[in-house]
Amino acid sequence: MVRFSVLTLSDRSWSGAREDRSGPLVRETLEHVLDGACIEASVLPDDREILRRTLLELCDNRKCDLIVTTGGTGIADRDVTPEATRDVIEREIPGMSEATRFIGLQKTPHAMLSRGVCGTRGKTLIVNLPGSPNAIADQLDLLIPAIRHVLDLLAGEKGACGTHSEFLSDTKSE
Repeated sequence: MVRFSVLTLSDRSWSGAREDRSGPLVRETLEHVLDGACIEASVLPDDREILRRTLLELCDNRKCDLIVTTGGTGIADRDVTPEATRDVIEREIPGMSEATRFIGLQKTPHAMLSRGVCGTRGKTLIVNLPGSPNAIADQLDLLIPAIRHVLDLLAGEKGACGTHSEFLSDTKSE
């Protein structure tokens, strides 16, 4: 069973001025599609040090398999999620981040402003998503197969990238 955490970064939601709709959406989706167990779901202020410490705790001490953050990926002064994530990851996975921006660009040109990153620390995958519930739904749909594969690899399961049948065409050129 996948042990995951969801962290929403939003000064407004943290202060109670706005309801967090993003975090619950991520949690519900992951519980359903990964048959996972959420060990932490929190709303945090847009603060680099608080997020950095929380990520370290969840990776190193609580041994999460997956941490998904929502919010704080834009270009406003308080949007520091990518910086805090880069402070703790050991290996960045730029293709996952690029894919989320690509799928977002299909809906809005503002997706190119997202600075979210994805990467690993030890055996934990960290994925930054934007704060928009609509963007989250689209991006999780795209990312779930890759997330599953990364989690399998981090758990030590052997498997070659690019050989899963869902990514291969039914016809082969002769």
